[in-house]
Amino acid sequence: MLSRRPLPRTGVPFTELVLGTSGIGNLYRASTDAQARATVDAAWDAGIRTFDTAPHYGLGLSERRLGEALAGRPREEYVLSTKVGRLLVPDPEGAGRRDLPVFDVPADHRRVWDFSRDGVLRSLEESLRRLGTDSVDVVYVHDPDEHWEQAATEAVPALVELREQGVVRAVGAGMNQSAMLTRFVRETDVDLVMCAGRYTLLEQPALDDLLPAALEAGVAVVAAAVFNSGLLARDEPAADATYGYASAPLAVLERARRLARVCREHGTTLPAAALQLPLAHPGVVGVAVGVSSAEELRADVDLHAAPVPDELWDDLRAQGLLRADVPTPVSS
Repeated sequence: MLSRRPLPRTGVPFTELVLGTSGIGNLYRASTDAQARATVDAAWDAGIRTFDTAPHYGLGLSERRLGEALAGRPREEYVLSTKVGRLLVPDPEGAGRRDLPVFDVPADHRRVWDFSRDGVLRSLEESLRRLGTDSVDVVYVHDPDEHWEQAATEAVPALVELREQGVVRAVGAGMNQSAMLTRFVRETDVDLVMCAGRYTLLEQPALDDLLPAALEAGVAVVAAAVFNSGLLARDEPAADATYGYASAPLAVLERARRLARVCREHGTTLPAAALQLPLAHPGVVGVAVGVSSAEELRADVDLHAAPVPDELWDDLRAQGLLRADVPTPVSS
């Protein structure tokens, strides 16, 4: 069983690895229900007990598949989170098309931004139906970059009310930036945030705003996209590696390769260091790993357990590849 870290404000226990399920929603490529089930089964067998999904992932496919895979497992043993902010509306004009280039699913629905109270309640009701459950533990406001006002004044208060009623256990926000997440921490009543790509081995801008604010407020942080869209996912970053969901700029690619070289010199790998670094920060309760197969899941679990010598972090600092103020793991 993986170690668990409770949310400071609510006590909801997160395993250090969180299964992110965009992959079983056919992210970039199609998969079968059986493959999705095998992925969730592998996560369970590895001791993961925190599962994250969203309506956005495969136009509801991720929620449906995750719910089916978790059905019959003891509900009190795992933490389940989903997100609000995008309503799924039937789209007859999408018949015969696919929701590409991101999700390889039929485009029979379209996403409509809605952070209103009614939109949040409707979204959660529909998510519960797709998941086949009567409760989720955590609900995040999802990607409200262009919707701060409504998300902060309607969506979060609606979720806080559900938390106070005992319908959900914790309220959060999830984004690909740290600046607005810092505003959520300071100006709203959230219990946690999910920060994608902004606290990684490659770069740590969240250390300047989000993480100090979260520690001060007792708000937990889940680190997502710790491989920076794939750039840090291989022992040696390839020329066609992606960063920020696009081709990696040459300067960024070269920095990743320098990181990889130092990791090899210390007998470890770039992906292992990338997965383990965020967990050393006292404000981080878990790392969300997005995988598309059982094999990828088991590989990430191995990376979590792989030996990473303490001297690596000192060397990275000495070479200007890691900030001096980044908390780093201590090997046992």
